[in-house]
Amino acid sequence: MFEIGDKIVYPVHGAGIIEGIEEREILGELRRYYIMKMPLDDMKVMIPFDGMDQVGIREVITEDEVEMVFAVLSAKISIMSENWNKRYRANIDRIKTGDIFEVAEVVRDLTIKDREKTLSTGERKIMQNAKQVLLSELVLATEKHRQELDDAIEQCIG
Repeated sequence: MFEIGDKIVYPVHGAGIIEGIEEREILGELRRYYIMKMPLDDMKVMIPFDGMDQVGIREVITEDEVEMVFAVLSAKISIMSENWNKRYRANIDRIKTGDIFEVAEVVRDLTIKDREKTLSTGERKIMQNAKQVLLSELVLATEKHRQELDDAIEQCIG
């Protein structure tokens, strides 16, 4: 269980800080929720206590792991399918894992692919979403500003 003030990652949505725990009645059923504040856009997300293990919620990475994320970002592009539909589905699945290193690979691979050949609208949206998820966690892990981290990501990718 998490506590108020904990920094957590909600796969696909990104990282945030637990601001509160509330009970709400939804569809006639009383349920408990974590209220998580996202650092990048001041959005709040309600995360139900039920099924948290299946969703893959975890703590934000450590400073040491931040260095590993930047190592992933500076590595060579992964082998990707030339079929955009297969590539699209594979990248969605990688983001859904909630694994920061998988998300970093998606950001790196799609950024490089976009520089070589313009991405489709769908893939560009995935790239932007993955970058938001990545940045939200890096902001909380390092306590650096978003723009500073965005610039560092761009530098790593080359």
